[in-house]
Amino acid sequence: MMEVAYVCEWEKRPKSNHCPSIPLVCAWSCRNLVAFTTDLKNEEDEKGTHHMVHIIDTEHPWDVYSIYSGHAEVISCLEWDQSGSRLLSADGDGQIKCWAMADHLVNSWETSLGSAVDGDPIVALSWLHNGVKLALHVEMSGSTNFGEKFSRVKFSPSLTLFGGKPMEGWLAVTVSGLVTVSLLKPNGQLLTASESLCRLRGRVALADIAFTGGGNIVVAATDGSSSSPVQFYKVCVSVVNEKCRIDTELLPSLFMRCTTDPVRRDKYPAVTHLKFLTRENSEQVLLCASSQTGSIVECWSLRKEGLPVNNIFQHRSPVVGEKQPMILKWRILSATNDLDRVSAVALPKLPISISNPDLKVASDTKFCPGLGLALAFHDGSIQILHRLSLHTMGVFYGSSSGSSQRPGEEPAIKRQRAGGHTVHFKALQFSWTSLALAGVDNHGKLHMIRVSPSMGQMLDMNTLLRHLLFLLEYCMVTGYDWWDVLLHVQPGMVHNLVEKLHEEYMRQNQALQQVLSTRIVAVKASLCKLSAATAARACDFHAKLLLIAISATLKSLLRPHVLNTPDKSPGDRLAEICAKNTDTDIDKVMINLKTEEFVLDGPPLQSLQQLIQWVGDFVLYLMANLPNQGSIVRPGFGFLRDGSSLGMLREMMVMIRIWGLLKPGCLPIYTATSDNQDSMSLLFRLLTKLWLCSRDEGHPQEPDEPLIDECCLLPSQLLVPSMDWLPVNDGIICKLQGKQPLRLQFGKPYSLPGLNSTAQVEIFSRSPGAQRMDNLRCLHMGVCPTEESKACTRCGCVTMLRSPNKTNAMKQWEQRWIKNCLCGVDCTALLPPSRYHEGQIPYPI
Repeated sequence: MMEVAYVCEWEKRPKSNHCPSIPLVCAWSCRNLVAFTTDLKNEEDEKGTHHMVHIIDTEHPWDVYSIYSGHAEVISCLEWDQSGSRLLSADGDGQIKCWAMADHLVNSWETSLGSAVDGDPIVALSWLHNGVKLALHVEMSGSTNFGEKFSRVKFSPSLTLFGGKPMEGWLAVTVSGLVTVSLLKPNGQLLTASESLCRLRGRVALADIAFTGGGNIVVAATDGSSSSPVQFYKVCVSVVNEKCRIDTELLPSLFMRCTTDPVRRDKYPAVTHLKFLTRENSEQVLLCASSQTGSIVECWSLRKEGLPVNNIFQHRSPVVGEKQPMILKWRILSATNDLDRVSAVALPKLPISISNPDLKVASDTKFCPGLGLALAFHDGSIQILHRLSLHTMGVFYGSSSGSSQRPGEEPAIKRQRAGGHTVHFKALQFSWTSLALAGVDNHGKLHMIRVSPSMGQMLDMNTLLRHLLFLLEYCMVTGYDWWDVLLHVQPGMVHNLVEKLHEEYMRQNQALQQVLSTRIVAVKASLCKLSAATAARACDFHAKLLLIAISATLKSLLRPHVLNTPDKSPGDRLAEICAKNTDTDIDKVMINLKTEEFVLDGPPLQSLQQLIQWVGDFVLYLMANLPNQGSIVRPGFGFLRDGSSLGMLREMMVMIRIWGLLKPGCLPIYTATSDNQDSMSLLFRLLTKLWLCSRDEGHPQEPDEPLIDECCLLPSQLLVPSMDWLPVNDGIICKLQGKQPLRLQFGKPYSLPGLNSTAQVEIFSRSPGAQRMDNLRCLHMGVCPTEESKACTRCGCVTMLRSPNKTNAMKQWEQRWIKNCLCGVDCTALLPPSRYHEGQIPYPI
């Protein structure tokens, strides 16, 4: 039900401080980046001890990027923003720093913003809410409409600018009972204000922050004693006369039930954990009280109740329309029995509804992600508890080696092994789909733990596939990274998942299909990498992403000849004419177009030559390998029946032919055996014949024998290009198919051969002396590139950091990849030249 996927540890441990009061914190972003701190300190220098923040991509955990944070005291809080590109860190001296990616590189961070409450330690920290809240409806998982499965909930931002745009900023609570707010103005300036939570300020040992649908902020705070009340405050933030204003109001408080129980009155003296169940729900809170040996957890809910009326008013005749007065009161929902001592708590981020009808639906469908919260204990074990009833849904027994036991072993044996060691988690975080846990133990090791979607229930394959499909669709709609879903996809599931995902996508309306058109291709590509049988299809999906991007860029350069044109753009008219005209002669198709709309200046055309060359090479590769496509293993198979992609290639061939009349230097270069051969006409004729076989996607036809024979002759007429334009990926997800956990070291790439495309398809192999490619600009960089480069941490796409082009046309192409990679993931990392020269896989050190 829960098992370790991998453990990452330091090779050489720095000087460690084993003081248990030093907090460890961990934060997981929607990009599947994990930020964490450890209680391991670097050697002190003349400036004192450095407190560092470590950031990893879960796909390459060995490539840790450590930030010298500049915090003088221990870091107590880490918080990612909604986009996963900025990180807040706060320390025990009241210093708050905002970190942002430099040039959108995951291994390059800088801080230019920050605030401080000098000498006042921060105990709670949060970004202000941006007003975006999505609800995930488990009961509608069988619906064909994404809008019914995932709906936008009406939710107000914490603070709005002119026009309703949310204002960015953060809020923190200090140990002295102060709430401090920092607002980021559009001009980059920071507005900061602080206010006491209440008139009588007192010590705040623990606090948490939640948001209401009306735009208010709720703060829960306790002084750390279980016999003291847990206080709740409403905080309203506004901007008046260019100054930040904070208004606070006291809300109903509660006493933990364990303090009123005669049996447990003094058993658990300290409150060690205080958390709202979700950031968007201020009406449910989780409390944990502990002693030196044990803990107890309680779940409370805020309810509206009628105010009882005194007996002397009972017989008074009621006024018409008068309602019984109502008050807000905290009621306990559930509580655990006595537990071992809790060391960390993790709450799920999946926005499922937790009303009783929804919980019944989740129970009927056996959809468990998002239902459970995780408790880590000092004996090294983890329990998943139902977030409302607090009954146990699953248990993970840790081990001294940092890996889980085999599923077949008896629980008693596990408990014996778990009881003897002192390794336990001090920080724990759920992923954004609740299918994985990241934990940092008291030795500074990072653990990645898979959490089964079924929570140990026996599910048939169709139900499991439906649950994984539901979460993949959720990631597609939200734009969140789906790496944690891939953790649970076995090679045998890949084909069915890809087919079902395509079926669901085709049922959506045209507008939504257009929005998700590239994202679904990226999801399919990442799925296909998980199986040897579908590895070649991953290449096809990568090529399709590049094809779509090049087509959109080239068509965007076209301008209508006159201003009073019909609604259709030149690109749309090109697509329409090419779809109607089935002639195999490229010049006859070209005659039907208004060539004046294709007139461009020379420099833009020349700068686009490498993209045009890629189109020409890909068409040649596709047609030359058509006779070998009897097996699905070979790349290019996916294009045989993809009429839309073949049609896109035809359109670009026609466009390139026209541009070649204006600027012959922009044409693709072919190495032919005959000087008088018209290579483009030959390829267009073969491409059109193949397109005619597959343009009716409902009833595709097999290529006829004459076409196969002509394609067999292509290698003797033209030099067929190699496949070196495909990126090589060395991610860890393909190596996690088995149940055996991996042990990794920070700074040392994991090189054990696994189930990946490099090991299965011979065309992906790269010789040490092979040319290095800029996979996005389609340029050769030489055997030993000297230019600074960056690489995608997922698909391995490499591109130069600085552009060698000066023309606007090429800049337009490069702007597409400033933030996002071709594979749809926006996690690129600066590539150290030394590693690239040595032929090692290009990822950050």
